[in-house]
Amino acid sequence: MDWNEGRERQAAPRRKRRSSLAAYGWVAASLMLLFVLGACSSSQTVFHTGSSGEESISTARVPWDYRIVEGTVGDLIGGDMTVLPDNELLPNDGNYATGDKIWTLQFMDAELTTDENQRNNIRLSSWQTIKSYKDEKSAQEDLTNLKVIVKTDVELVGVYATTHKNETRRFAVIELPTGNRIKQPIDEKRYAAMEKEKTVDVVLEEVHDFADYDLAYAKFRGWAE
Repeated sequence: MDWNEGRERQAAPRRKRRSSLAAYGWVAASLMLLFVLGACSSSQTVFHTGSSGEESISTARVPWDYRIVEGTVGDLIGGDMTVLPDNELLPNDGNYATGDKIWTLQFMDAELTTDENQRNNIRLSSWQTIKSYKDEKSAQEDLTNLKVIVKTDVELVGVYATTHKNETRRFAVIELPTGNRIKQPIDEKRYAAMEKEKTVDVVLEEVHDFADYDLAYAKFRGWAE
């Protein structure tokens, strides 16, 4: 991959958030550590999306997360370098010397499988180092563009309550701009406020594809107050 090209793409001006979210039809929005509903759509990208062979079961590979890690340049091998402490081999694009302190951008993707009952299975990859920086500020600037927080309104499909052994639980089902639905636990006060609403304000996190900024995966991050 041409990292300079990748950086030029991800450094482009941010789009209007609501219109950009609607453009991401191929992605399946889900919430880490919370219940997820919805089917993943297909698109040919650097994260290959395919079918399991049955129309009712779909799989998608999407960008999931990024992080910045501090490291030290180890051995220089031709035009490459090792990065300590994990001894990873990277191109020495910054003309670093052994012993230099650097920061690296690491990436994680996810394979999402949705079955015929709308249940999602999420399989995360290991962290992969994709770029190095001479200073932490430059790394943070890239990270800010790759993980973008957005406030927007979405369709409220409905709210419902379940009772078991005198304990009541309440949930809201929302549909994200990508067309995917997620279920969120809510308290009694929010349940009453949402009961007759058609839309609701939410906070989303757009995780962009480093190689193609226009491709993104949206995560639900909470209710916008």
